[in-house]
Amino acid sequence: MIFGEFDVQGAEGLLLAHSIKIPGGALQKGHVVDVRDIDRLKSAGIERIVAARLEDGDLGENEAAAQLREAIAPDHLRFSEAATGRVNIYAGADGLFVANQEAVDRLNRIDPAITLACLADHTHVSSGDMVATFKIIPLAVPIAKIEAACAELRATAPFQVKLFTKHAISLIATELSSLKVPVMDKTARILERRLAASDNRLSREQRVPHEIKALAASIQNVIAIPQETPKLVIIFGASAVIDAADVIPQAIREAGGHVLSVGMPVDPGNLMVLGRIGETYVVGAPGCARSLKQNGFDWILDRILAGEEPGVHDVTGMGVGGLLMEIQSRPQSRDLPARKRADASVAIVLLAAGRARRMGEGGQHKLLAEFDGMPLVRRSTSIAVASRAASVRVVTGHRRGEIEAALEGLSVTPIFNADYASGMASSLAAGFVHALACGADGILVMLADMPGVSTANLNTLIDAFKEAAGRAIIRAVSGRRRGNPVILPRSLYHTVLGLEGDVGARHIIEMAGLPVVDVDIGDAAHLDVDTIEQIVAAGGKLTV
Repeated sequence: MIFGEFDVQGAEGLLLAHSIKIPGGALQKGHVVDVRDIDRLKSAGIERIVAARLEDGDLGENEAAAQLREAIAPDHLRFSEAATGRVNIYAGADGLFVANQEAVDRLNRIDPAITLACLADHTHVSSGDMVATFKIIPLAVPIAKIEAACAELRATAPFQVKLFTKHAISLIATELSSLKVPVMDKTARILERRLAASDNRLSREQRVPHEIKALAASIQNVIAIPQETPKLVIIFGASAVIDAADVIPQAIREAGGHVLSVGMPVDPGNLMVLGRIGETYVVGAPGCARSLKQNGFDWILDRILAGEEPGVHDVTGMGVGGLLMEIQSRPQSRDLPARKRADASVAIVLLAAGRARRMGEGGQHKLLAEFDGMPLVRRSTSIAVASRAASVRVVTGHRRGEIEAALEGLSVTPIFNADYASGMASSLAAGFVHALACGADGILVMLADMPGVSTANLNTLIDAFKEAAGRAIIRAVSGRRRGNPVILPRSLYHTVLGLEGDVGARHIIEMAGLPVVDVDIGDAAHLDVDTIEQIVAAGGKLTV
C-alpha cells in the first residue's frame, strides 16, 4: 500500500484517508475515488488529497476484518458487518466469557495493523453484550498477514462464551447457637438470587449442627440423591474456616472427598474451601458470600456452572485482580480518581413484573393496554432501547408469556423473576444481578407503567449521571415532587440486592449518604397508570 498525498487529477481508484466535505455532501474515509468524485473535488477547489493506493497483495480494511470474522467459530457469538475496518463481536447467549490470553497476544503480535481487543478472562456476560472487537488500523493490509492471522484464529480459539448449565444445587448450612435463624434464612435467599444470574435455582437446603460427622453425613446424603443434572454442594458454615483441619474441609474428607484448596487469593473471599467428591464439587462459601457483593465465591461458582473444572492451580492464579475492595481494617483516606464523563455507563432495568392488582377483576393488564397503537410495555421498552443506555433488561413476572411476547423483536434481555409475588424488591434484585454482571456504572430503574417518560427524558438523566462522573444518585422530579425514573451508582448495588418485600429504592436514596441530583422532567415523573380510569385519562386503550 502506498500512502501519502496525491494530485486529484490522477486520484481514480485511491482510498480516501480522511473524510472530505464538498458542496452537496461529503466523501467518507475509505471511499474509493471515481471519475465523478474527481470532478466534484476540482469544482470545490481541492487539488490534492491524502489517500492510499492498494498494491498487488493488499487487502482493503473491511475485507480484511471480514476474513478475521469468518475465522472465528460462531458458537454462542454474534458478529457485526465489517465497517471502517472493524468487526464487533457480541455474546449470543448468557454465559461466561473465557479468553485465551496467549492466543490473543499471538494474533496481536502478527502485525500492528491487525488488532483484537476483548473482555477480561472469565467475565459473566448476557446475550447481546459486546465481548470483543477486531480493528484493522490502516486502510489496507498485506494479504499474507491476514492469512497468518486467520490461521492463528482457526488453530486456537482466542475466546468463547461458555453457556451456564443447569445443576442440582444443594445448600447445607451449619448451625451454632450464636448464629440467628433469620441470618440463615436470608443466606438462602441471597444464594437464590446469586444463582438466578446463571439461570439456576436452589434444589434443596439442609441445616445441621456445626460438627464434622453431622456435616459429613449431610454431604453424603445429598450426593446420594439421584439427579439427571450435575450436582453442586454449597456449604455455609456457622463459623469461619481457619485451618485445613477445620469442620468444613474435614467433613469433605470424611464424606469420601478430597480438598483442593483451603483459602484463595481473592479479597473478599479469602476463606473459601474448594473440594470434590467424585464428579461433584463441594464449596465451603466464605462468610462474605452471605451478601451479594462480588467476592471470590462468585468466581468459583461461575466456573463450575459454566462446566469448567477449577482446581488448585486455577484458585492460586486468581491473585492478580483479586483485590475487589479496600480492606476495611486498613481504610484508605485517598479519594478514587474521578472518572471521565464519557466513561460512566448506564444500563436500564425496566420493571414489568407486577400483578396490576388495582386493575380489578376481569383479566385486564395495564401493561398490555395500548398506547400509540402498541402495548404499553412494548412502548416503554422501545423508549428505553432508543436511549443512550448501554443495555436494557426487562424484568417480567405476572403473565410472563404475554409480556415477553409483546417485546418480541426488540433488542432487550428479558429476565423472569419467579418470586415476583413477594414484591418490588425481588424484581429490583433480579434486574440488578444481571446488570451488575455486564459491568454498568449506574442502573436506571424505570417503571413500565409510566407512559409520559420519553427517550429524551432518559437521555437527560443519563447525561446528568455522566456529569456527576457516576458518583451521584440521579432522580427525576416534577417541580419539588420526587418521582421516577432514578439512576443508582454501582456503589449501591449490594444494598439494592439486599432489599426484601414490597419496597423500592426510596429508602436507599434517603440513607445512602451520596449526593442526589434532581432532574426536572415535568409531569412525566409522576404519571403512572394503576387503574382503568388512569389508563383512559392518559390516552390508553384497554385490551386484556
